[in-house]
Amino acid sequence: MTPSEIGSIVRSVRRSQGLRQDQLAGVAGVGVRFLSELERGKTTAGVGKVLAVLEALGCSLHIEAPRADPDGVTRVVATEPPWVRRRRSWRRPQL
Repeated sequence: MTPSEIGSIVRSVRRSQGLRQDQLAGVAGVGVRFLSELERGKTTAGVGKVLAVLEALGCSLHIEAPRADPDGVTRVVATEPPWVRRRRSWRRPQL
């Protein structure tokens, strides 16, 4: 699931409950700006605040652990999600 997908779900549920952004932000204990950015899929949204918004809407978040291979070993492959940007390393110019 991507940040954009989470944002779309939050917006859809908020609207279906007839809530304005400022109302949901107040109930969840977050700022309106944060909620607006979350709904737009901003990638830097803090997990704690996202969970507070989901809880205020009555939503739940489910995470599934990877399944074990037939030999009983769980293998996890580390990959970067598409929304993560790598920082460029800065090097001092050589004189």
